[in-house]
Parts: sequence; structure tokens; C-alpha cells
Amino acid sequence: MKLNKYIDHTLLKPEATATDIEKLCLEAKQYEFASVCVNPTYVSLAYELLQDTNVNVCVVVGFPLGANITETKIMEITNALHDGASEIDMVMNISQFKSNNYDLVADEMRACKKAAGEAVVKVIIETCLLSDTEIIKACQLAEQAGIDFVKTSTGFSKAGATTGNVKLMKETVGQRLQVKAAGGIRSKANVLAMIEAGATRIGTSGGVAIMQDEARNTKFHIFVDKSLKFLE
Repeated sequence: MKLNKYIDHTLLKPEATATDIEKLCLEAKQYEFASVCVNPTYVSLAYELLQDTNVNVCVVVGFPLGANITETKIMEITNALHDGASEIDMVMNISQFKSNNYDLVADEMRACKKAAGEAVVKVIIETCLLSDTEIIKACQLAEQAGIDFVKTSTGFSKAGATTGNVKLMKETVGQRLQVKAAGGIRSKANVLAMIEAGATRIGTSGGVAIMQDEARNTKFHIFVDKSLKFLE
């Protein structure tokens, strides 16, 4: 298992500077993460820095509330694709979903997926604001709309990902969709727990620390293995 390929190396803080994004991209390049996840204003910079690598550029859309009108989200997607994004993390219209306007929510997901073309689309359903029944319903709407991933959290609401929610999401979508866990995941143990629960992508700002932990553990196991062979 290559942990680096599970990680979307993320920096979405409003105070993040261009220098911070450059650092994020250099780290992603060093560790060969699956992607960097940035706000729309930095897609072109991230693409410029990563265009000769296997690291994708992921952009957030309708972030963090999901309350934009559909046309605004489509424009964000169109602009991001032009700037070099190949993955879209779009926030579901949570307010309309909680108002039981399921057709509107599904239609918006479908329209955004169409606008994204070949790009991977992940829909953030913000699990901390939903009941289990609502989580299941949101996942079903995403599947009906042809979305590629359902994602737990923005990281900007009341709580982040839990293994219980990830497991519920995976049980709902099966092998038809993938699940991204994000929000509060900052250790190797957290990552492994989310993967065990069914996540195939992890959004985290702690990617470097996680990989450094992985490297230390690998070195330790090699040392122990060599020591045991010496004693045989």
C-alpha cells in the first residue's frame, strides 16, 4: 500500500499565500501525492508548478457552504478546467438538501458533472450536518448524477471525517463510486483507519507529517528485520 497515492495534499486556508501554495506543490512533487487541493485562485499556479509531474490539481467549488447557485458552480468548474484542474471537489447544496429539494440537488450535481467533462468530480456532502439517513440519501443522489466520489467534509464545518460515516458511505455506494475522507485527518493511524473503513482518497493538510511517520516506521521495521536475521 502506497499511502502517498491516497493523499490529496490540501491547503484551503483563506490566509494562504502564493508562497504557501508553492511550498505545497513542492511537497506534493517530492512525495508524489495523488493531487494538491487548492482554492480556485491558485489553480493556474499549481498547474504551472506540477505540469511535468503525475500530481493532479484539484480545485474546490462552491466552497465551503455549497450555497452558490448552479450557474456559479458551473462557471467555477469551467474556469478551473481552463486553468489546469483535473479534479473537482464540489460542495453539495446542503441548504437545499436539508430543505428536501432533492431534485434540485441532483440536477445540480448532474450539471456540474457534465461541465467537468473528463475531470474527476467529488461531491462534498458535509456529513457532520447530516443524519445517517441523510448521508445515505446524499450518496444515492450523487450516484444517480454520475459523480465519481462522495466526500465527507469541507473541514470548515462542525466536525470532519469519522470512520463510521466513511463506512456508511462506502456501504451505500459499493464499488460504483469511491469515497474520499477529509477533515481532521492528520496522522498515519487516521489514514489507515479511513482506508480500512472504505476510503480510497484522503484529503489532509498533514500529508508531509504522515509520510515522514511512514518513513520512520519503514526504517524501524528494516532495522528490526536485519537485527533478527543477525541473531539467527
